[in-house]
Amino acid sequence: MADTTAPNLPAVDDSPISPIERRNSLEKHLQMRPDAKDLKDRHILLDTNAAPALQSAAQDLERQRATDNLRKGLEKRPEKEELVERNILPVSNAAPALQSQQRELEKHMRADSLEQKLQQRPKPEELVKEGILEEGEDPTK
Repeated sequence: MADTTAPNLPAVDDSPISPIERRNSLEKHLQMRPDAKDLKDRHILLDTNAAPALQSAAQDLERQRATDNLRKGLEKRPEKEELVERNILPVSNAAPALQSQQRELEKHMRADSLEQKLQQRPKPEELVKEGILEEGEDPTK
């Protein structure tokens, strides 16, 4: 028959601990115990003055209050069309990733259009001929 005990395993010490050793061990552990403020900072203890039996209900009420406030805020939120009308959101059907490039393109197109119109502007001599400017008037001042 084979030996059923596991070789090389240390034996379990089942000798009783003396009351003095137990008290010293407990005192040492209590001294190392974190204070309530630390436990509240680490969200282990709830930061509340409610009785423990009511803490769950208080937490549920707080969550419901936050949900209600969020729902009310979303109901008051203006629609996208209104934000576009008030020039808060840009008028764009482009994907959000492309909107900055679209704005840049529109900026360059406006600059090109302005440059083209400045080049086509009539000369001061033409304006004098048409009677828009007087003979000695300087339009650049």
